[in-house]
Amino acid sequence: MTDQQPLIPAEQLPPKQEKSTPPLSADASIQAALGLFETHMRDEGFAINTMKAFASDVRLLGKYLGIGQPIGEIGTNNLNDFLKWLAEERGVPCSPKSYARRVTTLKVFFGWLHEAGILPNDPSLAVIQRSVKSPLPVVPTEDDLTKALAVTQQLRQGAPDQKADARPHLLLTLLLKTGIKKGEAMAIVPNHVDRSDESQPMLFIRYPNPRLRYKERKLDLDPEWLDVLDEYLAQYEPPDTLFTCTPRNLEYILRDVGDAAGLSRGLLSFENLRWAAALRDWHANTEQDDIRQKLGLSKITWRETKSKLERLTETENEEVED
Repeated sequence: MTDQQPLIPAEQLPPKQEKSTPPLSADASIQAALGLFETHMRDEGFAINTMKAFASDVRLLGKYLGIGQPIGEIGTNNLNDFLKWLAEERGVPCSPKSYARRVTTLKVFFGWLHEAGILPNDPSLAVIQRSVKSPLPVVPTEDDLTKALAVTQQLRQGAPDQKADARPHLLLTLLLKTGIKKGEAMAIVPNHVDRSDESQPMLFIRYPNPRLRYKERKLDLDPEWLDVLDEYLAQYEPPDTLFTCTPRNLEYILRDVGDAAGLSRGLLSFENLRWAAALRDWHANTEQDDIRQKLGLSKITWRETKSKLERLTETENEEVED
């Protein structure tokens, strides 16, 4: 049996392309590098607010060193002097959180220049970084959630003098399973729920703004949730979006459930339940990048989220030991 000949001889194939290098050299100015850095951030799916903040920080570095300063002539001492100027000499308050973000900007910006082969070394590796820890979120415990779910189940079933209402249970179980934000919940329409396989239903998170398409994702739902959904649709008959009320009313629903469950006022909030969903996945040893994608976070934003999940777990362990 003869070997099959390739359709195109090897000598006629174009050379293999290595990872493309941005059209920059070490002689390029900060301003020129910033333009391509913004393109890089957009291609990597950075959050819009992150892109704006990082670009502003690089411009501030350009203001300090000179926007025409060649990037190859910037060393660690220059970056440390810049950070000292920000913290002590600029004359404008620089909070620990802003300082920490600007250190992150330098590491991401110069790390990208080095990884792309534009700079032989990364001058940001040894910059002086002041530690800063933002407050940890207050996450409802599993005991708290059990109490809250008992309340929503009672509301779902109704009472002799009360009409059955599936909405609180629909909302609470949806947030605990998916960890979606309030705005994402408000944008759901019934056909975003894929129930073609009712043993593995899915929820599509959509964004009408093309610039936010990178946040779109597909999330698992519990099959049992479909029964609650059907009850809710029959009760409310939503004409377009799934939730017919205002965002504020959804907040009131969570507040009232928390009150009925005897929880601290405000404990059941969209943000706290988002953290509860992430923490459940974290405890279940879900792959970290799967959690990041489930929450719709950029790789940069995930760093802080991951740190908080680690600290929340440490806090839980300390409480168990006590």
